[in-house]
Amino acid sequence: MSEFHDDYPSYELLAHHSEEAGKQKRKKLWMVFWIMLGITLAELYIGMNAEQWGLQAAGKSGLTLKGIFITLTLVKAAYIVLSFMHLGDENRFFRYTILVPFCVFVLYLVALVDLSEGPYSREGRYEMEHNVTTQDHSTKTHEAGAHAGGAHDAGKHEGGEHHKE
Repeated sequence: MSEFHDDYPSYELLAHHSEEAGKQKRKKLWMVFWIMLGITLAELYIGMNAEQWGLQAAGKSGLTLKGIFITLTLVKAAYIVLSFMHLGDENRFFRYTILVPFCVFVLYLVALVDLSEGPYSREGRYEMEHNVTTQDHSTKTHEAGAHAGGAHDAGKHEGGEHHKE
């Protein structure tokens, strides 16, 4: 009986390939792993040195740094689709039919966020923070006053009328 306690034969019997073919598949899997690891390490290295290289200076939008990260992320996504979803085994036209619209859509989203939403949030950030800070301060002051004179204030509003003292 197998370790899973089922009637199915082991993987080796169902794989329908020789040991040499299995070695090729494992070699391909390790190649994918090392390429993904290399791209990820490159992203980390760039991110850690971005300020030293002037890619993320104060007051700059960091468009070059964003472009580098988006490009490397798209490369990783495309490689994952090509490797694990077996798109790499298809003909060139079919690969481009899948990958190009995906990349165009991602670039559209990036442009939408950076060009339309980004400037709005950058320009309005100070005003929004000022309004939120002012609102929080006035709310806390109002609540503190209501709690401090709660019993005294209750006598002011009898029967829906306001009595002056």
